[in-house]
Amino acid sequence: DAGSGVEEMEFNWDEYLEDTGATAAPHGSFKHVDTSLQNGFAPGMKLEVAVKSDQNTYWVATIITTCGQLLLLRYDGYGEDRKADFWCDIMTADLHPIGWCEQNKKILKVPEGIKEKIPDQEQFLQQVLKGASSAPANLLEGLHRGKNPLDLIAPGSRLELQNFQDSLEAWIVNVVENVGGRLQLRYEGLEDSDKFDQWIFYLDPFLHQVGWAAQQGYDLKPPLAIRSLKSEADWQEIVKKVKEEEEESSVPTDLFKDKPVIGVHSFSEGMKLEAVDPLAPFVISPATVIRVYDDKYFMIEIDDLRPERTTSQSYICHVNSAGIFPVQWSLKNGLHLSPPLGYPGQDFDWADYLKQCGAEAAPQSCFPALTSDHGFKENMKLEAVNPVDPEEVCIATVTKLKGSYLWLQLEGSKKPIPDCIVSVESMNIFPVGWCETNGYQLRPPRKAIVNKQKKIAVVQPEKQILSSRTVHDGLKNQELNSSDSVVINGKYCCPKIYFNHRCFSGPYLNKGRIAELPQSVGPGNCVLVLKEVLTLLINAAYKPSRVLRELQLDEEAAWHGHGETLKAKYKGKSYRATVEVVRTADRVADFCRKTCIKLECCPNLFGPQMVLDKCSENCSVLTKTKYTHYYGKRKNKRIGRPPGGHSNLEVAMKKPNKRRKRRKHFFVHKKKRPSTSVDNTPAGSPQGSGGEEEDDQDESELSHSLTQDRDKRKRKLRTFSFSDDENKPPSPKEIKIEVAEKLQLDSNPLEWSVSDVVRFLKSTDCAPLARIFLDQEIDGQALLLLTLPTVQECMDLKLGPAIKLCHHIERVKLAFYQQFAN
Repeated sequence: DAGSGVEEMEFNWDEYLEDTGATAAPHGSFKHVDTSLQNGFAPGMKLEVAVKSDQNTYWVATIITTCGQLLLLRYDGYGEDRKADFWCDIMTADLHPIGWCEQNKKILKVPEGIKEKIPDQEQFLQQVLKGASSAPANLLEGLHRGKNPLDLIAPGSRLELQNFQDSLEAWIVNVVENVGGRLQLRYEGLEDSDKFDQWIFYLDPFLHQVGWAAQQGYDLKPPLAIRSLKSEADWQEIVKKVKEEEEESSVPTDLFKDKPVIGVHSFSEGMKLEAVDPLAPFVISPATVIRVYDDKYFMIEIDDLRPERTTSQSYICHVNSAGIFPVQWSLKNGLHLSPPLGYPGQDFDWADYLKQCGAEAAPQSCFPALTSDHGFKENMKLEAVNPVDPEEVCIATVTKLKGSYLWLQLEGSKKPIPDCIVSVESMNIFPVGWCETNGYQLRPPRKAIVNKQKKIAVVQPEKQILSSRTVHDGLKNQELNSSDSVVINGKYCCPKIYFNHRCFSGPYLNKGRIAELPQSVGPGNCVLVLKEVLTLLINAAYKPSRVLRELQLDEEAAWHGHGETLKAKYKGKSYRATVEVVRTADRVADFCRKTCIKLECCPNLFGPQMVLDKCSENCSVLTKTKYTHYYGKRKNKRIGRPPGGHSNLEVAMKKPNKRRKRRKHFFVHKKKRPSTSVDNTPAGSPQGSGGEEEDDQDESELSHSLTQDRDKRKRKLRTFSFSDDENKPPSPKEIKIEVAEKLQLDSNPLEWSVSDVVRFLKSTDCAPLARIFLDQEIDGQALLLLTLPTVQECMDLKLGPAIKLCHHIERVKLAFYQQFAN
């Protein structure tokens, strides 16, 4: 009720990160989340696909990218040519595993587009299928077709959970809820009580498919905590019932193929070590191996020397269990080791303690090597399970790092708790936005950022963007073009974005810093993944503020995606700008490619396709000069406001010893001015939107002397001067461009060659300019990227001819959007 006066608490991660000045932990650091988003298909797998032009024939295709129930495919024979790539919906397309055509007497026939490249079909197939991996048959046919494997763990599904107090026992559990792979499990036989429910990620080593205990020779018994609630006869009746209903509630075995494999340990009973209690992971204490079950499992107990103790803290471990360390680990890492309860005095010494107990320390060889290659840093934010109340997922801050362990401060928990000690490989930590993506309540911080009382009903953007050609409208065609908006299960699912370190990094990005970037980011929410990718690129630049300006949203451009505020720091100044990112997976590949071109690097430098050996763009031969030659683009020589005078880039000057006030507005929007205007604002001032100093030359141009550069700048300023009659912006009366009739194109301009572009220009009144396009090798893709400022800068045209040329370019763009974009 808008008139009730009640504030609506609405937590916003972006606002919170901005307010706290913190960064989000990288998505790639959460391997279990990455695995949960995979659909069982992988790039490189092959399948047999019906040929669009002849539905009675099939041909072998390779998976390029996956996204939910969609596959990006390329028929074998097209090599590195991306133009023939097409999207297929697993649910509706005619897709089959390798060998299906032969088994069902169907025809394998080379598609028309590559017939000339494949003179001998049989020989070609033998070559491409040798050692190839086929797409899984069970995911292409039958009940599981098109389903994300994770979605097969539905409420009502049954699994087996090992007993935490006896690893040689397991009991059946029912799935109550599946939240992005995090399962709420209820012991079979306790249908009406949630008192003993467990929250466990589906890849947990202790969770298995039904029948696992019998296969291992383990006992199927309920845990001691619930065993007394029913008679032995009742429990046996439950086992009998489960076996009868096994087919109805079973979960596919291959769902657990990515589960960590438990190795062989070398612990012996009586060995001492340091350990963290998983139910209260706040301190490190001395512990003892009290039982060895077999070569995989052993039990440890937190040492307690009190004679009157009635309970013990013991739990099952395996060689890769988190929170177990060799003796002296705390001391070597400068951490406090809590003496055992009942220990005399506070000065604990391991040598004395081992002597008193008559025990030996577990040797270093018993423990796996710790990794520090994880991507987490102090003050990063993430989402984490509250160990005291596993139903709660809270905002967490990394307060300390030691090896492969994090100390997390949980914010907003119902009861305040000390910092938790968590492994970087824990399945109880998640990236920023995970709860929102999976529709689960995230505990907001106590001092939450709130959106005040809303007095106007705000219509949020539609979360399921449905195209007329998606499956939701009864898709009949088998293929989706790259322009289709795709949403999987109502979520914006972004494929993994790879950084291809070998590709040409261009003039803006520092090759050394690019090499230090992670191999990939994602998959996950499109906006979050792309925002992280762009942030990494900005930080890998020679001048982060310059790259931010290149990426910023053009105020005059059509709005096609989602605006995100990105930040950059350079020479003690902070810059912010609105950058447009796409929200749906089908547009990610095109977005990455266009962003690469904008940054003058190889179009494959980052994107959903991994470059394995050789880049399809042959970018290894490129230098900055050659790039300019191939792509017909030159950098602006003047560092300052981009041509056109528009910018939403904000620079914030740091003021010492003064707390930064909360900004009411994220960006500075200037009044629109003619595109030929000159920026007379002092560069680097808070009002300036260019924000970089006039003498801050690009690294690749340092060879020019200051005098030459100043002269060039003067000549350029004169070109744009209003006092120059020759270049004075013509009035509407002086420009007589007649509105041409609607342009109809016979072919997609994205596919135009340089000669096609030249041919088009010769058909217009700008025919004399065709020679420039030929010399600079501007093809159709480059043509569609041209704007008035770039035409003036790159072609040295006066304003009148440039406007006339851009008029024709805009006609081509309009025709492209109307005829080919969808």
